[in-house]
Amino acid sequence: MAVKKACESFSKSLIDEVQRWGCMKQTGVSLRYMMEFGSEPTLRNLLISAQFLHKELPIRIARRANELETLPYGLSEKPAVLKVRDWYLDSFRDLRSFPDIKDENDEKDFTQMIKAIKVRHNNVVPMMALGVQQLKKGVNPKIVYEDLDEIHQFLDRFYMSRIGIRMLIGQHVELHNPNPPPHCVGYIHTKMSPLEVARNASEDARSICFHEYGSAPNVNIYGDPDFTFPYVPTHLHLMVFELVKNSLRAVQERFMDSDKVAPPIRIIVADGIEDVTIKVSDEGGGIPRSGLPKIFTYLYSTAANHVDEQTDLGTTDSVTMAGYGYGLPISRLYARYFGGDLQIISMEGYGTDAYLHLSRLGDSQEPLP
Repeated sequence: MAVKKACESFSKSLIDEVQRWGCMKQTGVSLRYMMEFGSEPTLRNLLISAQFLHKELPIRIARRANELETLPYGLSEKPAVLKVRDWYLDSFRDLRSFPDIKDENDEKDFTQMIKAIKVRHNNVVPMMALGVQQLKKGVNPKIVYEDLDEIHQFLDRFYMSRIGIRMLIGQHVELHNPNPPPHCVGYIHTKMSPLEVARNASEDARSICFHEYGSAPNVNIYGDPDFTFPYVPTHLHLMVFELVKNSLRAVQERFMDSDKVAPPIRIIVADGIEDVTIKVSDEGGGIPRSGLPKIFTYLYSTAANHVDEQTDLGTTDSVTMAGYGYGLPISRLYARYFGGDLQIISMEGYGTDAYLHLSRLGDSQEPLP
């Protein structure tokens, strides 16, 4: 595929506009603000929300489009990355060519458009994984992966920004739901039970383990079943699913040919004043200390090798994400997006503990890379 610079398929005036908008200041919102604002989705509030997104989304999208142009080691020229850049430029053009939002009809049309933008970007993660794959094939073996730190940092910024864009669009679209589930404000569940989400995510991970290995270790969950706090259940599900899946795989592989019964994975949910912490513990043999820094990178994964030009990139991004070895770094970004974090502590020869910290207060602003 011949390399085409952005200006060949998009007008110079559009590229100049992207450059200009990419320098404007982004505006972050907090979980608490989204929750309070969305609790009364009146027409006036939906108009305010749409007008905010009409100005905010092009700024965020332009920043990413500009960054996609200037990646190190020739990553910008890889066919998969060019495709992602085209998606971003198309979305920027759609947003900028949309007229000012003045009434209910404008708002409805705008909501349909951003819904389509969200679908257009569904496969950004696997497509970028493919771009990194294409880079790895051609990378000079003298370049040590530690030197590719710039690319790790870019991907962290890029995926963090994507989480924010998808949260803002999804939240706005969901506020139009005429029959929202009880205690739900858009994507946010005001009385989410972390135990229940952990249970569902564990069952999903176990069914994948069953499918791959024919059996799966048990998962025991400890904590107060009545405890709830406001959070985004889809985000928590994705993070716990990833952690439990990694633990199941480690335990399964360690005990596959053993006479011993595979020990269960233990999940403990603790509610503190500042944080809700979810600990996922396994006895899967642990990770050597030298390998720990690598588990949060995008370039080491062996799983990413399964992505190639022929891969059917499906239409969802949550299920596929797990298969690209991007699960841990992206889970950590989801945790950090609302002011939490993810830490992995390992005892080589025994097992691994993952600590997922979720901020209870919901006051922290979105990180805006």
